[in-house]
Amino acid sequence: MTAERKAASKARPDAGRHAARIFFDNIPLPDDAIVSLYHPLPDELDTKPLADELIARGRTIALPVTPRKRERLIFRAYSEGDTLAPDRNGIMTPAETAPVVSPTIVVTPLLAFTRDGARLGYGGGYYDRTLKALRASSDIIAVGFAFSAQELKKLPMTKTDQWLDWIVTEREAINAGRSGA
Repeated sequence: MTAERKAASKARPDAGRHAARIFFDNIPLPDDAIVSLYHPLPDELDTKPLADELIARGRTIALPVTPRKRERLIFRAYSEGDTLAPDRNGIMTPAETAPVVSPTIVVTPLLAFTRDGARLGYGGGYYDRTLKALRASSDIIAVGFAFSAQELKKLPMTKTDQWLDWIVTEREAINAGRSGA
């Protein structure tokens, strides 16, 4: 799936812009929403067009910070112009002085997805633990953000895996039927 994502990234350098438009056309976005995005790694669907439009609309953005193994992500507020620095995994994150926030919409990276909301991540379980904890305390919307080429018919899911509510690609938004959204 990494190779599929890499090929899609090369073939569709404008995919992030299209996915951002589709996100805004389909995902419920309350005025007080805090939207967690990810800072894309090479070949991941670019979230910058989505971030730019969220900022233009006055929405609060958060970026995840990866903790030690077997813990859940924390989210720090991000504003345009804030300094980002690479964490121990090379992922760009806000400074430790940025406020910790609780997102209402979590946009997740992934390797593969299915139309019914299954998600294949990178094996660390960070998003699974985080989504489970967030869902235990509030209503959130989990949105997979991926190239359409990352879709599979079926993925094995375990009892610890968390399902996506929506998947947004450069071609469409898929309501996985996992939430009331």
